[in-house]
Amino acid sequence: MKRFAKIIGSFILAAVLLFAVLLLVLTITDYKPDEVIPLTASPSQNPIIKHNEPFSVTTFNIGYAGLDQNQDFFMDGGTMSRSSSKSQTLTNLTGLSSYLKKAESNIIFLQEVDTRSSRSYHINEADYMADQLPAYSHVFAANYNVPWVPVPLTHPMGSAHSGLLTLSSYKSTANTRYDLPGKESWPTQLFELDRAFLESRLPVDNGKELVLVNLHLSAFDKGGKIRKKQLNYLNAYIQKESEKGNYLLIGGDWNHALPDTDPSAFATTQEWPEWLQSFPDSFKPVGFQWAVDKKTPSVRTVDVRYTEGVNFRAVIDGFLVSPNIEIKSVEGTDLHYANSDHNPVTARFILR
Repeated sequence: MKRFAKIIGSFILAAVLLFAVLLLVLTITDYKPDEVIPLTASPSQNPIIKHNEPFSVTTFNIGYAGLDQNQDFFMDGGTMSRSSSKSQTLTNLTGLSSYLKKAESNIIFLQEVDTRSSRSYHINEADYMADQLPAYSHVFAANYNVPWVPVPLTHPMGSAHSGLLTLSSYKSTANTRYDLPGKESWPTQLFELDRAFLESRLPVDNGKELVLVNLHLSAFDKGGKIRKKQLNYLNAYIQKESEKGNYLLIGGDWNHALPDTDPSAFATTQEWPEWLQSFPDSFKPVGFQWAVDKKTPSVRTVDVRYTEGVNFRAVIDGFLVSPNIEIKSVEGTDLHYANSDHNPVTARFILR
């Protein structure tokens, strides 16, 4: 018995030491980006956007092409931490890119796009999307850069390199990554995303700029405290840009139940998930308008695989636009979560 106890003790000690070394390495190599980082978009001969002419924008969180309808996710109460297989990841990417080709939107905001992650079998999804949509210029901003995520213990997520991808059929003159405030405490933050938004500045034929913001706010911060800090930062950014008289179009995954939407409109057997926050009434940029489709859910819970009428669903993906942008239409497309845990949302706008 003593010998057995020593063997067990040795295993436990080795595991503790290994984890301590991992923490040390991750602390030393922790990704700490500057608040503002200029980025370079791919070369293009794209035209300048024109005012008084309609254009379309699609936002789509692609769930690293691993959260298809048969998948769950451990952070939401499930068991899986990676796509089920490399072939399924490629199948999901094919489905996602096929939809985007058919949509033919002028501008595309994508979130959770992996570039070198264990969970998506090290497929560079940013390059894949760029290759599939060659008529667009593209720019990528990292928001997840961790050498190894050791949970869940039986099947760890592993390396995680991911971010935001904006594709545009119009010319851009500047692209910038803005780091969002609010971090988890050590050592949790070592394994978490470094949230950011991706700004692209597009010249307009009337001398103004269309400022695009592709964002993905935090999701699992307890009580939404980090999300509040991020929205405060975004509000200050909006005020500064509004003073310049430019057009401002903000879209992506807000990780809140968006204004004028009601999750109870979608049949479910589940309770309201703890991670989902209602959008705060305090966030009201003067004159800005929401472009959301309240009739089509844009996200599902991923504690279990998708079954119609079982998973809790809500609208957390959409757009916020400045007063000088007219909303012509907005429509979510229910893809029944075939290749992602989100549905895409497409809106048509006119710059006035």
